[in-house]
Amino acid sequence: MYMNFLKPVIDFFLALILLILFSPVLVCTYFILLIGSKMNPVFIQMRPGYKGKPFKIYKFKTMTDEKNIDGKLLPDEDRLTLIGRIIRKTSLDELPQLINVLKGDISLVGPRPLIMSYLPLYNADQARRHNVKPGITGWAQVNGRDAISWNEKFKLDLYYVENQSFLLDVRILFKTVINVLSGKDESPEASETMAEWFGNDT
Repeated sequence: MYMNFLKPVIDFFLALILLILFSPVLVCTYFILLIGSKMNPVFIQMRPGYKGKPFKIYKFKTMTDEKNIDGKLLPDEDRLTLIGRIIRKTSLDELPQLINVLKGDISLVGPRPLIMSYLPLYNADQARRHNVKPGITGWAQVNGRDAISWNEKFKLDLYYVENQSFLLDVRILFKTVINVLSGKDESPEASETMAEWFGNDT
């Protein structure tokens, strides 16, 4: 009953309340990015949702679109702006995803929605992370975030799929707030972007 009825209702009303509370922050962040980086402040990308169904995710844009001489995007760490680093460190780039929660694309809590190109790389077990809606935060995010390996992240995602409950969601949300305020679980070795995953055979 919780996952099918109560959780979507709680997601909607909490996201609505948070959007209202953080609306001044959202507006300020939007214009800071617009003026400081002179680019569209909103990042939109297709991501796999529940059962792998694609949806458009919204985030604040923290990287430029700079390319090398071959026309390929530069590495993430080379495109991350100074303003982007600050916004990522405070997790402000995630706030627009509250709109995704209102639309029903994602939940407040669930496995993080990764990129579409990873879908064919999952093994049968890893693919079960899509048996629930993805989330803004999740069990993997509060238990290591970018400081753990991809295999560890997938195991934590599957733990959530198999043990999802109201109390676990409350615990994850509480730990998320604590981690954001304390700056805990940031990427290791001063890296501020997540390493790419190349599948299980690499």
